[in-house]
Amino acid sequence: MTISRTYFSVNKLARHPNLKNNKAKLAFSSCFRRWVSAESRQLDEIAKQLSKGKCFAALWGNGDYGRLGFGNLQSEWRPKPILASAFDGQSLREVACGGAHTLFLTENGDVYATGLNDFGQLGVSDLNSYTSVCYLSPDAIVEFGVLSVHDALHFSVLRLESHFQRFVQFVFNRKPLRVSGIPSRVIRISAGYHHSAAITVDGELYIWGKNANGQLGLGKKAEKIIPVPVKLHCLDGVTIKMASLGFEHSIAVTDKGEALSWGDGQSGKLGHGHELSILGFQKSSSEYTPRLIKELEGVKVKYVSAGMLHSACVCENGSLYFFGERELGKWGFGKANSATKPSTISSLPLSDEVACGGYHTCAISNGGDLYTWGSNENGCLGIGCTDVIFSPERVQGPFVKQPATQVSCGWKHTAAISGGNIYTWGWGGSNGTFKEDGHSPGGQLGHGDDVDYIEPTPLDFYKNVKAVQVSCGFNHTAALFEYKSV
Repeated sequence: MTISRTYFSVNKLARHPNLKNNKAKLAFSSCFRRWVSAESRQLDEIAKQLSKGKCFAALWGNGDYGRLGFGNLQSEWRPKPILASAFDGQSLREVACGGAHTLFLTENGDVYATGLNDFGQLGVSDLNSYTSVCYLSPDAIVEFGVLSVHDALHFSVLRLESHFQRFVQFVFNRKPLRVSGIPSRVIRISAGYHHSAAITVDGELYIWGKNANGQLGLGKKAEKIIPVPVKLHCLDGVTIKMASLGFEHSIAVTDKGEALSWGDGQSGKLGHGHELSILGFQKSSSEYTPRLIKELEGVKVKYVSAGMLHSACVCENGSLYFFGERELGKWGFGKANSATKPSTISSLPLSDEVACGGYHTCAISNGGDLYTWGSNENGCLGIGCTDVIFSPERVQGPFVKQPATQVSCGWKHTAAISGGNIYTWGWGGSNGTFKEDGHSPGGQLGHGDDVDYIEPTPLDFYKNVKAVQVSCGFNHTAALFEYKSV
């Protein structure tokens, strides 16, 4: 991915027979020179960052609602760097992709956010902005008329439906905005489908966004939308080391290795087991404040991951515990029965890391081997087929020669790092389930096409950098890169 290679290909286009007159050729050349100039400035700024040993981010995939942070709504089919100027010149420490929004953590501990903000998941609004909320696509905004627009792209639209008028608010940001209201330096971030979280250097957990099912942990009487960071005071005196946010639930780990979960309890993804209803039926209830997962008492948890309908924990001894999704035949237990309490997977080697996606799971063993299992729609398991896998299977390809160092699962796509390179596979768009605004494919694999990849495929990106972190959202992906020393 170099300017010289691009220059050669575009110059061939300039000689295309369709550009029949000098005026057309001059216009094309002028446009191309401006593009090269902008591209050169971008590469120069990236080079300055790398020379100082700083990390920068690249993003790709669906661009609806500005989730990529480039100031537009365009999808990017290959990785595109976002400059440090978007973060006041700061280097980045972590990136987290949510449903349709992205969080960035700078080296100074500041949090930035971009993308969809319909439930306050960016943390940059106020409570008065959320009196009435529903989904509205960018095309619909054009169709029904825009009443007010400013730089943050806050749309207020009046639409006629049947015999009454309905007030619709649609909010999103095209560029990263700094999240305020967190007094201490942030050291970790997490993005769920519609909510977000940050952990400070003091181990305090701040959380914001959608709260319809208690996923913010603020209590049953809390507002359904919290558009600014709020500290979980119920955890005062508890030091949080890690948090993972799923679709409508959250999991956290304390410095003592205790696992807490809260939010929507359907499918048993909180790990608290069944409770009897008034009529005697078994159900998995929601939790509106963080609750200790008692089945994990006595083991020290070091890593957690929250997916769509399931969750997983890795303990200090390498054991992996899994809970959620009623039909366990999908999840490596061999038969379908209750998974509302954590259970281990005996066929899986001792693990360091786990990632939960839509309906699939990935784990990295102590030796760096990558294992996947679960639903394999669109090839998201990376094993060369689309068959459902009922027990962990080792992924071949690049991970045989070099260990996997990190893995992330999206809705139906997966990304992993090995040898400083990023490999992606799964849903590319050719057989995508969703074709609606915000949920259609848009290049989340980063290979320049909408093809499903059933095996790990390397990204074509700058050769003198190495990947240090990757994060998959619903249908977009982000990664951090640093200079690759010789």
